[in-house]
Amino acid sequence: MDTPANSKLQIRQIPVLNDNYVYLIHDPQTGATGVVDPAVVDPVVAQLDTEGWRLSHILNTHHHGDHVGGNLELKRKTGCTIVGPRADAARIPGIDVAVGEGDSYRFGGFEAKVFDVPGHTRGHIAYWFPDAAALFCGDTLFALGCGRLFEGTPAQMWASLSKLAALPDDTRVYCAHEYTAANARFALTVEPGNAALKARAEAIAKRRAQGLPTVPSTLAEERATNPFLRPDSPDLRRTLHLEGADAVAVFAETRARKDRF
Repeated sequence: MDTPANSKLQIRQIPVLNDNYVYLIHDPQTGATGVVDPAVVDPVVAQLDTEGWRLSHILNTHHHGDHVGGNLELKRKTGCTIVGPRADAARIPGIDVAVGEGDSYRFGGFEAKVFDVPGHTRGHIAYWFPDAAALFCGDTLFALGCGRLFEGTPAQMWASLSKLAALPDDTRVYCAHEYTAANARFALTVEPGNAALKARAEAIAKRRAQGLPTVPSTLAEERATNPFLRPDSPDLRRTLHLEGADAVAVFAETRARKDRF
């Protein structure tokens, strides 16, 4: 799957394991080729061979094994540079370059802006390529969902999601898992009056029935339908019985209900 035609950054989506997505990114002008969160090695190498690309970078968002499992072997095979979160460098195998909030990382002819987005893990980061309208957000933001709070608080995760939600409408969300159908089923239970959500859920069910991916989505779609970005929704607040609560409390209850769903 490529980015839109007006983007020069080429993106290939590789399904691995049960529901992970790994992404190859390639700048044809410089030859720079990166892999985002390589869970495993063989599918990445196979896609590189198919494309005729040579791996130069690994971009990690966080330390979980299904995001860094291929780091060391890919580095041994290619000599690539591993970029990862400064706040969690000790848990990123083979890390060479540590980045964090406010940093920009030059990838070929493109600039990736880095955000600290803790919540799922304490050191999670996201990479935004503004010139390609592409966001690689790991397990922080999903299509119609967000990551579980393994190492962070609801306040941290809401702050992290708010950073990402502030990006432009046309930003394409390259998240790391195909969780969208299950996320849609949950979202309808907490915001049942959202017409845009109902329509999106129907479209998602059709795509999955055909074996097609639902990722990437756009931030415009997420803001309109993802309950974890919508704590101000009156419908959501009524469902949760939190009409007068602040955004963090609404987010926390939404996440808690998803954990039990």
